Amino acid sequence: MIQNIDGVIFDVDGTIWDSTEVVQKAWNQALREEGLGSCHVTADDLRGLFGLPMKAIMERVLPKESEETQDRVAKRCFRYEHEFLAKEAGSIYDGIEEMLRRLSARYPLYIVSNCQAGYIELMLDKTGFSSFFKGHLCPADTGLLKADNIRRIADENGLQNALYVGDTLWDESASREAGVAFAHAAYGFGTAKAPDLIIHKPMDLVDQLL
Repeated sequence: MIQNIDGVIFDVDGTIWDSTEVVQKAWNQALREEGLGSCHVTADDLRGLFGLPMKAIMERVLPKESEETQDRVAKRCFRYEHEFLAKEAGSIYDGIEEMLRRLSARYPLYIVSNCQAGYIELMLDKTGFSSFFKGHLCPADTGLLKADNIRRIADENGLQNALYVGDTLWDESASREAGVAFAHAAYGFGTAKAPDLIIHKPMDLVDQLL
């Protein structure tokens, strides 16, 4: 059990919800309209990409296209993603709401994601989870990527022993770089090498921290 945690910071995709089934529809429509339908993406493709910086994701989706084309297509993909998710929410993992409710009564909770502007706010609106969190950051807010944003959330809120909860190796790496403990959400999209804590379902975190 991790001792003396004074705040918990969460990833979004693969940790709080899974939006990939909706996002694939949005992105594939954008790709078709851009004349790039041969670059069709699946939900599984996206599960392997989410967590990377947005620029890195587009480089992998459109490896043969110029940076200018990648940037243009990304804008359309992200606009459609927002529109689609505003109508059809992602799938919330079982037990997340109860876990957040119980943890927020004891610890301040935050979100840090490498997502685009507005995505965290949309997720909070669709899930109704806003009241559980004290704040959130993404690259659009600060110009920084995940590790620096984790550190910034911790520093700005006086957290001496924060825990980051995420589902991928990239989350684990960002946590190490930020100097905070890492809990691997093994029910999510990816793997981890040497997490401080492993949770196989959301309520495992309650059992470990309360």
